[in-house]
Amino acid sequence: MPAGLIRYEHTGHQHFLTFSCWQRRPYLGSADARDLFVRSLEQMRIRYGFLVVGYVVMPEHVHLLVTEPSSGSLATAIQAVKLSVARQRHQRHCWLNRYYDFVVYSEKKRVEKLRYIHRNPVRRRLVERPEDWAWSSFRHYQTGLVGPVEIESWWTDRRRRSLLESEA
Repeated sequence: MPAGLIRYEHTGHQHFLTFSCWQRRPYLGSADARDLFVRSLEQMRIRYGFLVVGYVVMPEHVHLLVTEPSSGSLATAIQAVKLSVARQRHQRHCWLNRYYDFVVYSEKKRVEKLRYIHRNPVRRRLVERPEDWAWSSFRHYQTGLVGPVEIESWWTDRRRRSLLESEA
């Protein structure tokens, strides 16, 4: 870890993360590349046991709102996601080494960060409305749609409770 960089883990809080492609190049500029990232995120979510509260995959960067993993550190889990994408793309320099981490310490901040995540494609003029960007958790929050990444939300909680009740 670089000198002076402090990461706050084991707080029980969610983390808003941002990480960028090497030299801010649009390595995630195609639908196939963004789909690859989403698949890798879901695989590492399962492997490391963290929850994804929100995400957006942009052409040259990613925003995530996640919990701390049950296995390993957050840094290790994020490194695994990045490494998975880079290997599958056969690209040595795919990501910047570091990532921005903001500890989300309140419900107000959680909502603020989710809004930021979901509005990012609109602000960048990639789409007119958040629901038009397929590589985001927005559609899940809007409709309860089960997408390629399991999102931890009240929709998911409701679905789990319904399954438990049907099994009882």
